Amino acid sequence: MSVRAVDVLIIGAGASGLMCAITAGYRGRSVLVLEHTKKIGRKILMSGGGRCNFTHLHSTPANFLSNNPHFCKSALSRYTPQDFVDMVDRHGIEYHEKTPGQLFCNESSKEILTMLTTECDWAGVKIETEVSVKSLTKMEQGFVVETSAGSLQCESLVIATGGLSIPNGGATGFAYDVAEQFGLPVTHRRAALVPFTLQPDILTPLKELSGTAQNARVSCAGMSFLEPILFTHRGISGPGVLQISSYWQSGEPVEIDLLPNFSIEDRLKEARSKTPKQSIERVLSEQMSKRLAQVICSLWGFSGVIGDYSNEKIESLSKQLHHWQVKPSGTEGYRTAEVTIGGLDTQSISQKTMEVKSVPGLYFIGESLDVTGHLGGHNFQWAWASGSAAGEVV
Repeated sequence: MSVRAVDVLIIGAGASGLMCAITAGYRGRSVLVLEHTKKIGRKILMSGGGRCNFTHLHSTPANFLSNNPHFCKSALSRYTPQDFVDMVDRHGIEYHEKTPGQLFCNESSKEILTMLTTECDWAGVKIETEVSVKSLTKMEQGFVVETSAGSLQCESLVIATGGLSIPNGGATGFAYDVAEQFGLPVTHRRAALVPFTLQPDILTPLKELSGTAQNARVSCAGMSFLEPILFTHRGISGPGVLQISSYWQSGEPVEIDLLPNFSIEDRLKEARSKTPKQSIERVLSEQMSKRLAQVICSLWGFSGVIGDYSNEKIESLSKQLHHWQVKPSGTEGYRTAEVTIGGLDTQSISQKTMEVKSVPGLYFIGESLDVTGHLGGHNFQWAWASGSAAGEVV
């Protein structure tokens, strides 16, 4: 079988791979993108509840975790959120700002994927699906890649296969296998932006809250996020929990303030003075759902009318509400995690080009690298930025 030759071979047709392909294609490079699943861009389609939170207007290096926090600065400064918004605008996609900075499609995430595939067509990029890679070999000039669709030769090889999160979406450890083949260090990996699971002793009384949301401040390891939490049949989720999961270490407690920026102590004392026969659950239900008020009062052993509460007892309840210590038993793991923390050690990668310093012509982009964003479009922005950085030079 003859060997097909291309300038640039990109393995992985996700956000970063497609952006890299578009950028390189417009430079006149011949580009082939390989995807091992039937469908390209599956995480794009799944994201944002099917509406794709495609970027965050205020994305900065401070929104990313990495052992080398300076690594992401160059790419993020050269391809900004506005650059991607400009592309979205050119394609006439309507979008909205759901919470400050977070942009979602009005209709469907399919619009973003269609935009990217259209740009690939315009740039002359070829995409092949259901093609698996069997082996990679570094030659004096470029690489030879053996695949299920035959042999390929390329000058530049880009690994854009992501991390381990959402395996049923096609995620594999391929990028880490390639890193091992070329002797590149990989940092510790774990699931991130992921729900917490709870032990039966606390989960059982909280189970009837499944589906209940509450605005909260969630804190751990010196970080704090003021975003809603969601009680589930396995534990707790919601934006606040997903955010803090990136900083949580096994065995650590998480502190939850169920009434952030509100002094429940003052309100309880006021209620004791004005409406002493009001039940404690009724007073709390002014600031949260009636069901949540009932469950936490039962869980913590608070009952009766507010008029029977001493200052000491009010202070005790207030402390519990503002400083609730929850010790997760673990997380739901890669099955539901939005991203993987850790990955290719960025010390071995050029921050300007994404090229491996010790292997000319080999590039890693997107989630395969040890760069992980906060919830809210930051990880997509890293995909666009890192893909663009590599696409400019491959």
